[in-house]
Amino acid sequence: MKDLILVGIQGSGKGTQARILAEKFGYQIFETGAALRAIAKEDSDLGHKVKEITNRGDLVPNDIVMEIVEDFLSKHDSDKPVIFDGIPRSEAQRQSLEKLLESHDREFAVLEIQLSEEEAMKRMMQRAEQEGREDDTPEVMRKRIENFHQYTAPLLEIWKQQGRVIEIDGEQSIQDVTSEILEKLPR
Repeated sequence: MKDLILVGIQGSGKGTQARILAEKFGYQIFETGAALRAIAKEDSDLGHKVKEITNRGDLVPNDIVMEIVEDFLSKHDSDKPVIFDGIPRSEAQRQSLEKLLESHDREFAVLEIQLSEEEAMKRMMQRAEQEGREDDTPEVMRKRIENFHQYTAPLLEIWKQQGRVIEIDGEQSIQDVTSEILEKLPR
């Protein structure tokens, strides 16, 4: 099975679907945010560097993110496919990730979970209320949506030209999204 790069606007259910696929097929999940938080807790040079950057609220530079992906791939079972959630977020990251996957002889497909901005906002508001996330203000949510359109959406056009994108209707129930993924997933 190929590795999967999950792409979708905030609130599209990428994390939920990643967990379902990992459970069903044994995918390993590389979730960028969680990986960065875990490394920031480590008492290492990289850990201190990541903690300092994230504490300032800055984006972690591409070279550090790629170092973390490289570390993840080198420590994990190469026979198990990986789901990349939250990466790449920019053209530079796309190029770096593709080079890295190629150097590890890994094939990938892109799973795009499509969702309208209105539904994304609704879901993020619900999640913020349920989880009490103070950083999920409407302004921050709109900024995340803008960032998705500005930096991530253009990557989809490149991958579509390469025939790598599998489009999934994210407006459906969780179960129906899973069913559509299972139907369209390359084996």
